[in-house]
Amino acid sequence: MVTRTRFDDSECPVARSVDAIGDWWSLLIVRDAFDGSRRFGEFQRSLGVAKNILTARLRTLVAGGVLESVPASDGSAYREYVLTPKGKALFPVIVALRQWGEQHFFAPDEPHSELVDRREGHRLRALEVLSADGRRLDPDDTTVHKVSPQ
Repeated sequence: MVTRTRFDDSECPVARSVDAIGDWWSLLIVRDAFDGSRRFGEFQRSLGVAKNILTARLRTLVAGGVLESVPASDGSAYREYVLTPKGKALFPVIVALRQWGEQHFFAPDEPHSELVDRREGHRLRALEVLSADGRRLDPDDTTVHKVSPQ
């Protein structure tokens, strides 16, 4: 069996974030949670993922504080999965992936789901990376400052 490389002690925030999320199934679970899925069966139907894989990913997301397992809202014996504040903080990541996908993987006239402002019904503006003073930044405008070991 292949041992998974861990990045939970990396000095890179991207590596630690990827380590916490795990894989693409986990991001799709988070996406579905934003879309209103709460129960195991809802995630399973939406994703078509094997039950053992879904179980493992949900456990990882709960252990990582991204989702919380709570009693079902209808009072039944079921459990539901809800986004924690840490999970809700992934919203810009999901929006960025969605917008990147719309831009690079769909033909201009190809139908696809859209994320819209609930109040106004309009599509969202493209996400931008801004400097502290509000300037739009591109990759060439930034640099990574490495931390020194203590």
